[in-house]
Amino acid sequence: MRSRLRSWLLEGLSEQSARHPGPHAAPSVEHRGHRWWRVMCLTGVDYFSTLGYQPGIAALAAGLLSPLATLVLIALTLLGALPVYRRVARESPHGEGSIAMLERLLSWWAGKIFVLVLLGFAATDFMITITLSAADAAAHVVENPFAPHWAAGAGMAITLLLVGLLGGVFLKGFREAVGIAVVLVSTYLALNVVVLAVSGWEVLSRPVVIGNWTDALTAAHSSPLAMVGVALLVFPKLALGMSGFETGVAVMPQVKGDPTDTWEKPAGRVRDTRKLLTTAALTMSCLLLLSSLATTILIPQRDFAAGGPANGRALAYLAHERLGPVFGTVYDVSTIAILWFAGASALAGLLNLVPRYLPRYGMAPEWTRAVRPLVLVFMVAAVLITVWFDASVDAQSGAYATGVLVLMLSASFASAVAVHRRGRRAATVGFGAITAVFAYTLVTNVRERPDGIKIALIFIVAILVTSFVSRVHRAFELRAAEVTFDETAARLVDEAARLGPLRLIANEPQEHSRREYRAKEDDQRTHTPIPDDGHPLFLEVFVRDSSDFTSDITVRGDHRHGVRRLRVSGPTVPNTIAAVLLALRDRTGEVPHAYFSWTEGNPFGHLVRFLVFGDGEVAPVTREVLRRAEREPERRPHVHVG
Repeated sequence: MRSRLRSWLLEGLSEQSARHPGPHAAPSVEHRGHRWWRVMCLTGVDYFSTLGYQPGIAALAAGLLSPLATLVLIALTLLGALPVYRRVARESPHGEGSIAMLERLLSWWAGKIFVLVLLGFAATDFMITITLSAADAAAHVVENPFAPHWAAGAGMAITLLLVGLLGGVFLKGFREAVGIAVVLVSTYLALNVVVLAVSGWEVLSRPVVIGNWTDALTAAHSSPLAMVGVALLVFPKLALGMSGFETGVAVMPQVKGDPTDTWEKPAGRVRDTRKLLTTAALTMSCLLLLSSLATTILIPQRDFAAGGPANGRALAYLAHERLGPVFGTVYDVSTIAILWFAGASALAGLLNLVPRYLPRYGMAPEWTRAVRPLVLVFMVAAVLITVWFDASVDAQSGAYATGVLVLMLSASFASAVAVHRRGRRAATVGFGAITAVFAYTLVTNVRERPDGIKIALIFIVAILVTSFVSRVHRAFELRAAEVTFDETAARLVDEAARLGPLRLIANEPQEHSRREYRAKEDDQRTHTPIPDDGHPLFLEVFVRDSSDFTSDITVRGDHRHGVRRLRVSGPTVPNTIAAVLLALRDRTGEVPHAYFSWTEGNPFGHLVRFLVFGDGEVAPVTREVLRRAEREPERRPHVHVG
């Protein structure tokens, strides 16, 4: 039973990342893609679904000034987020997003740690999308007039049920569903247009409601300038209305593009993705402004409060009030469906994001490349977040906005760096200004609603701790994807193998004189039993980037200073030596011998050097790597130390 359970959990485990099922899955090689407007619906299940709760959150944050604060948000969307993500689409046309752009800016451990921190914020964004969407879907169930009486106080239970159903679908095997997304988004947008059209007609036919609203604004604020100032101060609370742009670039591999597109230059895909982003932003901006006006003017402010009938479901409230319970129920069902699918989209995004980075860094076990174990981990996290926030939409909005804003800040900064490197001064200034605005928005949001940064810090600390524990645990793996020999190295190895088992002297790779090489060989012969008729090769390893985990290894040979040398670059010295020794065994059919000298110094310090810098005490670590890689002692390369 344990074996069957393990096989089921690890089904589909692959070395390829971003191949997981769901709306964000990278298409297979033979996949032809979809038209951009269809792929826009994958973005829409995340982006457009925020209409389910954004107007209510805006009313709570800005009150009667909600439409004005929404205008500020729209300006930031069209003049800030949209240009940024159009640039991201050009810079990362295969769905890597802004995290991959920033990964290229920093090298060594700084780049890895920076990516881990961004992954923490991305996890916050996607996880809160799952829990907040489920909570808002539960609110639509509870407030529906046809809901059974027992549902009145079952918001938490319904939320957890929706989260559990989401996890169950992914455990069973969720498949890419562009068609479902198109149906859901089309239906949802059509119903919203009907609700907003009816609400707009009522406002226009009863000008008194507009007068009441403007009178209340005038009574509450001394001047129009004061209104603008307050709107600028409160609009950061509305920032989750910009969610979906990161999804927009994540789904780029699904866009069909042109027949002439290549992997290196997918010009058609980039063009159509930019159409997708622009159309989605314009559509959402119109809907946000109209919904904010309709809900602010037609719904009493007290109904937006926690426990009120419009809390978390302002447009659904109007649908029931203006179009009756039947239409309202249809609207509720559509809203619940798209909110649930937004959670599915977010979970699929996580299932693509984590395997893209952590296993490659050696900072997660290989089983994290499989879907089902990750689904279980994320579902546990979703349950904990739901319980922590008591399944409240309002309470989770701060955490959601924090994740969204950090990703947008990173994208705008990455875009500024990208255009700066191309020498485009005006674009650099523009993206720099956008970066400053997003930084202000993020700081304001964190200061006023610190729950978001707390959740993000929990994710960041959890990712950092588990990542480095995993890195230490996996440090003694072989860590070589493939070992190849150039022509000279192959010739030297074959010549030496004809004289008997290969004997290699591990040597530091600095340039040496003939005298130094001879002294090294004499020292090894003195302290270790190299046969007199042995013709050793010198094996030298250059550490490229010790923060890398795995890499392909190319062994290059030469004949200098009177000795035959095999020289290779790798992320660590002992793991690379072990990989080369095993490759030599497989090539020659004989178990090779490797000769080392003991390193002076503190063993603990050498262990730290190995983990951080890739060298340290080479001999015992090489032996341990070989022991783990080859379980049969008689086939294990021999390690001699003197």
